Amino acid sequence: MAPDPDRQSWTRSGLQWRAGETQDIARDTPAEAAVGLSFDGRPHTVLMATPADIEDLAIGFTLTEGIAAPGEIVGVDIKVSELGWLADVRLEPGRRRIARPRTLEGRSSCGLCGVQRLADAVRPLPRVTSAATFAHEAIQRAVRALDEVQPLGQRTRATHAAAFAMRDGAIVLAREDVGRHNALDKLAGALAGQGLDAGTGFIVVTSRCSFEMVEKTARIGAPMIVAVSAPTDLAIRKAEEAGVTLVALARADGHTVFTHAQRLAGARQAA
Repeated sequence: MAPDPDRQSWTRSGLQWRAGETQDIARDTPAEAAVGLSFDGRPHTVLMATPADIEDLAIGFTLTEGIAAPGEIVGVDIKVSELGWLADVRLEPGRRRIARPRTLEGRSSCGLCGVQRLADAVRPLPRVTSAATFAHEAIQRAVRALDEVQPLGQRTRATHAAAFAMRDGAIVLAREDVGRHNALDKLAGALAGQGLDAGTGFIVVTSRCSFEMVEKTARIGAPMIVAVSAPTDLAIRKAEEAGVTLVALARADGHTVFTHAQRLAGARQAA
């Protein structure tokens, strides 16, 4: 079946078993499709993603992979084929940077699929120098608002979201995808497209915080990432190295700060 560019979810039937009883049900499921990314016509990788905001995904991937800076991206050409979507990122002549070589598709659960060398997998990160500070209450406000910015997630309960919140915790931008890395790349592309300064707010994600999420946050230039689930040890070490405040286990009753807590302590003292 050819991809449908207007469909982000499909209704599927199932046989539900609960407490020894069965019943027929219908459930919305998110679309997942192959999105091929190329640069100036040269194929680079294939991502398994929700086929929405594909231009944001292509631009965000370009930025968070360190392939080019926002001003070096001329445009994105998107086509639909029988097998999926094709997004070709056009860069300024002579300004192309070297991308990490990949040999496999990027699955929706993996941010580094196909990277060939250990040195490419865990690269040195740029240091975030934003002096922005935040109140603990701002984090809680953003976490409470997450459900409201996930229409696809509300229908399917099978997607992730990445959102950008201002200093007071108000969410101003959000993107969804079956893959947490894709959602954050889409957010990065949207931030660049709308000219928002990532250094003035923070990122909130509906997933655990692995080091790739910290890497993308640092390359976006955001001073803080808030995750609803737990971080990995490498994520904590990389956040410390990159000057990123890592907040995780963000729930209705509070959160845990793992790195660079001075951004929160300073805001609390100034209030």
